[in-house]
Amino acid sequence: MTSLPQSTQRRLGLVIDLDVCVGCQACVVNCKSWNSGGYGAPLADTDPWGHRPSGAWLNRVHGYETVDGENAMMVHFPKSCLHCDDAPCVTVCPTGASLKREEDGIVLVDESKCMGCGLCAWACPYGAREMDPVAGVMKKCTLCVDRIYNENLPTEDREPACVRTCPANARFFGDFNDPNSTVSKLTARRNGMELMPEQNTRPVNRYLPPTERDHDTFPNPGELNLADLAEREPTGILAWVDRALDRI
Repeated sequence: MTSLPQSTQRRLGLVIDLDVCVGCQACVVNCKSWNSGGYGAPLADTDPWGHRPSGAWLNRVHGYETVDGENAMMVHFPKSCLHCDDAPCVTVCPTGASLKREEDGIVLVDESKCMGCGLCAWACPYGAREMDPVAGVMKKCTLCVDRIYNENLPTEDREPACVRTCPANARFFGDFNDPNSTVSKLTARRNGMELMPEQNTRPVNRYLPPTERDHDTFPNPGELNLADLAEREPTGILAWVDRALDRI
C-alpha cells in the first residue's frame, strides 16, 4: 500500500463557483476529449448508441433544484477528484497504483500497476473514481497533468481542460499553498467550502456557494414587457454570446 506525503510543495487544485456554473457540460465534454488522447489509456465508450451505454468520465455535472418556500433555483454541481490531502483511495490501494505526488499534491493512478480491484473507488467518499470498462483499470481526474507542465503548449493553455473551456468562467486552477494565487484569494473572499468535511479527507478543491437571490425584486410575469427587454444592451454572459455570434 502507498503512504501519503506529510506535506506537499504545492497544493494544486480547483475552485468551482456554484453561483456562476450554468450546467452547460462544456467542461465534461472537453475533459473527455482531452483525456481520451492524453495521459494514460484512452477513456472508453462502449455501446454509446445502444441500450446499454457505458464508459468512463473524469468530470460530471449534476443538477439539483433547491426550494425555499415559494422560491426555487437550480444549482449545477460539478464533481471530480478533489485531490485530498488525506486521500483514503491512496492508502487503501494494495498495489501502490494510487499515489499522491509530493511536488504538487496531485493524486494519480499508475495504470501499469492497477489491477482493477476497485478498492479505491469504495474508499472514496465522493464517488470520484470510475472503472474503465475496456482497460479494466481505475480512472480519475489528473488535473490534466499532461497539460499543465507541457512547455509545447502556449502559456494560457497550461491549465486543466475543464478550466480552459468553461464559457462562464466558473472554474479556476492554481496553488492553494500560495496565498496570492487566484484560488486562495477566491476561497478567502467567498468562504470557499470543502465538500463533506466530516469525512476528514481534507480535500484540496473548494466550492464557492451560490449567493442568496432576492426574489422580491424579480418582476411579476404579468408585468414583464419583452419589448423593453429587447431594447436593453446585453451584459455578462449574454454580452459574451452576442459578441461571439457577431463573429460568425
